[in-house]
Amino acid sequence: MRVKKNRRDISGILLLDKKEDMSSSQALVITRAIMAAQKAGHTGSLDPAACGLLPICFGEAAKFSCFFLDGNKKYIATGTLGITTTSGDREGDVIIKRDVGNAMDRLYEVIEQFEGTITQVPPIYSAIKVNGKALYKYARAGVEVEIPKRQVTIFDIKVLDIKDDTFTVEVTCSKGTYIRTLIQDIGEALGCGAYVSYLRRSGVEGLPEGPLYSIDDLQAIKDSRSDIDDFSKLDELLLPLELCVASLPVVNLPYAMAEPLTHGVRQGRDFDGCDFDKSLIAKEEENVQIRCNGRFLGVGYFKKGMLIPRRMMSNLDF
Repeated sequence: MRVKKNRRDISGILLLDKKEDMSSSQALVITRAIMAAQKAGHTGSLDPAACGLLPICFGEAAKFSCFFLDGNKKYIATGTLGITTTSGDREGDVIIKRDVGNAMDRLYEVIEQFEGTITQVPPIYSAIKVNGKALYKYARAGVEVEIPKRQVTIFDIKVLDIKDDTFTVEVTCSKGTYIRTLIQDIGEALGCGAYVSYLRRSGVEGLPEGPLYSIDDLQAIKDSRSDIDDFSKLDELLLPLELCVASLPVVNLPYAMAEPLTHGVRQGRDFDGCDFDKSLIAKEEENVQIRCNGRFLGVGYFKKGMLIPRRMMSNLDF
C-alpha cells in the first residue's frame, strides 16, 4: 500500500532560480516536494534551455497567480549570429549557416527597429495551441501548420555586450513575447540569421527581482535542519500572496459589504462612505482588489454599478 506523504497547507510565493536543461514542470515538482506543500503551481513557463526567475505559488497564492501572468517580463539573452535553428535556441537542429561578415556593425541600428509594438510569428517549438493542439506536437510529428501572428510590445532593449559573433541584450517586454523569435528576427534583419545561445528571465512585473533561490539552495536549507518537521527556514523565503494582485486598484469596504462578497454575493449600488476611487465603478470588468479594513479578501470587478466577486480567499475568518 502506498503511503501518502504529509503535505503542508502553506501559502506564499517563492522566487525560484530555475537552472538550464530542466522543464518548468520538473522544477515545480521538485520544489513542491522539498517544501512538502499540498498545493503549488508555477506562473509562466520557462523553456527548458532557459534559466532564471520562475515564481512558484503555494496554496492560496496559486489561486491568484493568474493576475500577474499579464505583467511585463525582463530577460537577458545572448544571440549567436550566423546560425539558424529549428527551435530558435541551442536545442534545435541547425537549418542553415551563413557568413556573418560585418553584420555586427549594424546591430544597434537594427535593434532600434524592434522597439515598440511589433508583430511576431511564435516558434513552432512552443506551447501555443492551434486547433487545440500545442505547436511543438505538430513539429515533432513533422506536420506543417499555419502559425498565427501576434502583436507584442518591446518596451526596452539594451545591448549589454558584444563579443565575436555574439551579442547580449536586456529586454523588457509584454506578456507573450518570444525572445527566441526576437533574436531570430534580429538575425534575419542583419542578413545572417541568429539563435538564442543563452536566455535568463530576470524579472516579472509586480515581483522583486531577488533574492532568488535555486533548488540546490532549498535542498541545502532542508538538509541543515536538526528537526525534520521544522520548515521555518524554508517558509521564511516565501513572499506574501498579495504580490499577485499588487498592480490592481484597491476597493476597501466595511464589514457589512465585504463579508457577503466572500460568499459570492454581489454588492452595490450605494458605495457612499466606502474608501476607494469611485471612478472604478465605471471601469466595468476591470479587476480590483477587495479589502476590508485593509485586509485582502480577493479579486472582483464592477458591472452595472455592482461589485461582483471573481476570486476570493478561502476559509476567511472574520
